[in-house]
Amino acid sequence: MDEFAADNLPLSRTKKKQQAKQIEEIAAQITNLTDKQFAQLDLPVEIAKEAELARTTKGLSSQRRQLKHLAGMIRKSEGALDNLLLQLEGLDQVSRGEKKQFHQLEKLRDRLCDVDSFAAAFAEMLELMPDIDRNTISRLARSVQHHDDRRAYRDIFRRLRDQSAEK
Repeated sequence: MDEFAADNLPLSRTKKKQQAKQIEEIAAQITNLTDKQFAQLDLPVEIAKEAELARTTKGLSSQRRQLKHLAGMIRKSEGALDNLLLQLEGLDQVSRGEKKQFHQLEKLRDRLCDVDSFAAAFAEMLELMPDIDRNTISRLARSVQHHDDRRAYRDIFRRLRDQSAEK
């Protein structure tokens, strides 16, 4: 039998159930997004209303029922699933980038607070963020190095994060 003829066969019940389960997982992923991420999604009006309702539903069985309803609407809407998958992938890429930047800032802060690596980290920081208040960072780093000041440790990260957000 020809390999293209197999594509014309109807889907089995198992395959349909698997696809329905995958769409339910996507619907659950939508409802678990933060408010900021959810606001970034470009959804059809009726799906957006159902998603918002599913996000605000409190009871476990009520929320499960609402998720199934939302998944059904996504399945029935033409092109909504592909569009939604692309948008969720884009949000995931942004989230990964933000996490990577967060970890880089943490490492820079840790190197600034270490006596041995302070000079190299300070030069790197000035290269990355020339507008940062170098005297304050230096003072805070010394406070952490000599007095193990946890407040200063957090303040260094806060200042690094704020400065990198301004770029």
